[in-house]
Amino acid sequence: MPYPAGHSAEVKGKIIESARRLFNRHGFDNVSLDQIMSGAGLTRGGFYNHFNSKSDLYTEVLGCFFTDPTWKNQWDGVEIDMTSESLAPQVVRAYLSRQHFENVENSCPMVALPTDVTRSSQAARSAFENVFHAMVGLLERDVVASRSDSHNRAQAIAALCIGGMIVARAMSSRAAADDLRGGCMSVALALGGWQNDREL
Repeated sequence: MPYPAGHSAEVKGKIIESARRLFNRHGFDNVSLDQIMSGAGLTRGGFYNHFNSKSDLYTEVLGCFFTDPTWKNQWDGVEIDMTSESLAPQVVRAYLSRQHFENVENSCPMVALPTDVTRSSQAARSAFENVFHAMVGLLERDVVASRSDSHNRAQAIAALCIGGMIVARAMSSRAAADDLRGGCMSVALALGGWQNDREL
């Protein structure tokens, strides 16, 4: 009996979600295909029906809400209205939120996986770069600045969000981590000209 329409895409999505959680928590090198497939509720044999290799899967895991229209927010209490005319300040606040900080398994892959990306394939590095450029593009459209300056500001804001979260997670002191996130958020919002936007 044939599988219903959409079955293959559903299975592939389960594998990607399982891999994202495990890679975010343990890193690329420390996760096996058996663990990924078990986390998806599947057997290892079906993996190669959807991916050529673990590295191939990795490039798919690097997608997030900047590039994936089906991405579902997993950060409880954080709302991002993708149709809003003022989306960028929402993204900054969500990215540097306590919820994103605490929810390691559902992190944006640019926070959880950059060191793995630098050691990985050219395809993975290109995928990472595409996600970063998508984030910059989203931020740039809302930057309150001259056109000649908006791209630079958007890149700096994206780097503050990503780098701020990476450093905050590396700190042993939660108070210091929270202070850093708050500082990065304040500077990022100021760079975009969004200081007076309503908070999430």
